[in-house]
Parts: sequence; structure tokens; C-alpha cells
Amino acid sequence: MKRELISDVMREMGKKGGKAGGKKGGKARMAALTPEQRKELARRAIQTRWSKTKKKGKKHGRGKPG
Repeated sequence: MKRELISDVMREMGKKGGKAGGKKGGKARMAALTPEQRKELARRAIQTRWSKTKKKGKKHGRGKPG
């Protein structure tokens, strides 16, 4: 759809609707999952996070520098 055809009012309504949906989307998704599905999602998220850190070559830990 051409941008010129969408009125400012319709554009604002779309923004507000998108924000509201995004705020409750994650909670609704988690409520629909089984505990096993949530555990699997968490496991994959952790693996992805740590694989990115390892690629950058950062050290892990909270010790003092030096």
C-alpha cells in the first residue's frame, strides 16, 4: 500500500495498537507454552548468548582487572 494513501490518524492508530500488542505478546506466548517448551526456549537462548560471547573472545568472570 502506498504511504500517501494512509492518513496520519490511521498511522497513529497502528502505532498504538502495535505497542499494546508487543507489551502483552511475550506474556501471552509464555502462558501458552508447556514448562518443557519454556525450558527448551531458555536453553537455546543461553546457548546463543554464550556462543556470541565466545566468538568475541571475552573473558568470563567478575574478578578485578589487572
